[in-house]
Amino acid sequence: MSYALLRPALFALDAETAHDWVLRGVDILGRLVRHPHPAPGASARVMGIDFPNRVGLAAGLDKNGAHIDGLAALGFGFIEVGTVTPRPQPGNPKPRIFRLPEHEALINRLGFNNGGLDALLANVAATRWRGILGINIGKNATTPLEHAVDDYRTALEAVYPLAHYVTVNISSPNTQGLRSLQHGDELDTLLSTLKQTQTRLADHHGRYVPLAVKIAPDLDDAQLDDIAMRLTRHAMDAVIATNTTLDRAAVAGHPLAKEAGGLSGRPVFARSTERLAALARRLDGALPIIGVGGIASGADARAKFEAGASLVQVYTGLIYRGPELVTEVAAA
Repeated sequence: MSYALLRPALFALDAETAHDWVLRGVDILGRLVRHPHPAPGASARVMGIDFPNRVGLAAGLDKNGAHIDGLAALGFGFIEVGTVTPRPQPGNPKPRIFRLPEHEALINRLGFNNGGLDALLANVAATRWRGILGINIGKNATTPLEHAVDDYRTALEAVYPLAHYVTVNISSPNTQGLRSLQHGDELDTLLSTLKQTQTRLADHHGRYVPLAVKIAPDLDDAQLDDIAMRLTRHAMDAVIATNTTLDRAAVAGHPLAKEAGGLSGRPVFARSTERLAALARRLDGALPIIGVGGIASGADARAKFEAGASLVQVYTGLIYRGPELVTEVAAA
């Protein structure tokens, strides 16, 4: 049965309930497809890693790494799981995901709901799939910002042996104060600590696992200048542009527009892509960019590549378009 036929039934459910049901279906697919293959598309070498195609799953869909085998059957060239925090946390109160179908958008304020490092590590260790896995790390909501670096270091140390790359999430709008880590001394301290930790872990494990940093689309030009300089100074391996937005201009007037949380999907595409291009100009090839934000077609993916992305990721578009989006983007 095609996703277009299933979507009305899924959209009749609460968004988070539908999310859970879809993942159950994905698990069944994973058991049926024992040896999944990536969708046909151009390969790429990025961060020293050979990607079989250039479309990945963005973090957030599989926070605990519990559905990797099924998701791999959709044809992704790489999968990013998380965001994982050192300790389990329930996230924000429900309801916390809202659909805006007229805009092919979501607003979410999940708040890093996840089972913690132990649960994610057990799930990743149990998966059969041996494709390229990114693990997205964050801080616990109860950890004071002045100790955030400790949470990130703990998470990096734990996931390092099982990840092909690790993403440092400092741009979610749903953990109070988290976005302040994108700026100034706070960012310098975090990146310096994580690079030192990465060097130590590479020596210990005999393999180098790249570090990517995920940024917000709401950064202005001066902030983008600053973050590009600091990412380069600390020799980060990649940047992911972008996370969800707090801006509601693109959905102004919608009954749900005032719901707190990050807006994703088509409304974020233009801003996200413009910020990606601006970042690419500032970095001038110093490190690769993974483009994410509002991709709902192959043409959208091409626009991200033209703006300077080396790889792309999808999430909200997958909810509205279904698995065919992966094939279409990989071909693009």
